[in-house]
Amino acid sequence: MTKLEEIREILAGDMCRLNDIIAASLQSNSELMNTVVTQHLAVKGKQLRPLLTLLSGRLFGGVNDSVLYAGAAIELLHNASLIHDDVIDQAKLRRGVATISNVYDNHIAVLTGDFFITSALRCAVKTGDPRILDELANMGGTLSLGEIDQISNAQRRDIDEESYMKIIGKKTAVLFETCVAVGGYARNADPSLIEPLRRYAYLLGLCFQMKDDTFDYFDDPVIGKPTGNDLREGKITLPLIYALSRTDLPEHDEMVQLVHKPELGETDIDHLVTFAKDAGGIDYTNSVMERLCTEADSLLDSFNQSDTIVALRQLFRYIIVRNI
Repeated sequence: MTKLEEIREILAGDMCRLNDIIAASLQSNSELMNTVVTQHLAVKGKQLRPLLTLLSGRLFGGVNDSVLYAGAAIELLHNASLIHDDVIDQAKLRRGVATISNVYDNHIAVLTGDFFITSALRCAVKTGDPRILDELANMGGTLSLGEIDQISNAQRRDIDEESYMKIIGKKTAVLFETCVAVGGYARNADPSLIEPLRRYAYLLGLCFQMKDDTFDYFDDPVIGKPTGNDLREGKITLPLIYALSRTDLPEHDEMVQLVHKPELGETDIDHLVTFAKDAGGIDYTNSVMERLCTEADSLLDSFNQSDTIVALRQLFRYIIVRNI
């Protein structure tokens, strides 16, 4: 049993209640929408984000209805973004199952994503705390701007480590940060006590994205063959950013010219992937994640030690060693 499975087992009862709230909030008088929703909910991911909300609630006094509704709102918004992303990416599969846009069409998929957003807002309102609504609104805006920044940088193919960290902070880490913030607000915790947990979750989100980005550099039967998909989309991630910073390497100038080509062919992508790995890009990314994990551990030291703090430490470690 992995550490994540152990955490999920501890929170099993609360997660069951949270998923019941999600299912109930998505019920409608539309037979088609109910069918689409049922098919979508049949395949769940790891649900890391609502897990974080529940752990935050436990840390600040326990899981109550407000924590459950806040976690449900987070998960609904996250799913809405995935549904819309599948339309943008023209994805055929997600988690090994045909996407809504593949089974039906883009029109139905976009409307389903919109329905998830309105359901999330209803859940947020039921928490009775305007701060939670404010957090979710700010998060939505930041996520959108993060994606726009990534598109802008992909078009220029001009990015350094600082810009990369800012982008993944906006497009990924802010969602993790919001998870623990709304869990704390749902328990009416003092904002000053929530702050170190927000930073912990932000670091967790950064590492989650960095780990995901490393998968693109390997052929692995567990995670599938990525074949440089990020590079194909013009995204330059940390392993390659680090490799391109190695001006001491004889291939440096050639690789810089290659990455700025208007269009990368399959051979170009293979060269860049190999260059990033040989130049120590993966090792460097792992070292950054370890450094952020150490910082996160120190932040958790400010809380009284408990089973919840242990779970938060284990969750961070799981994120940076996972293989999928």
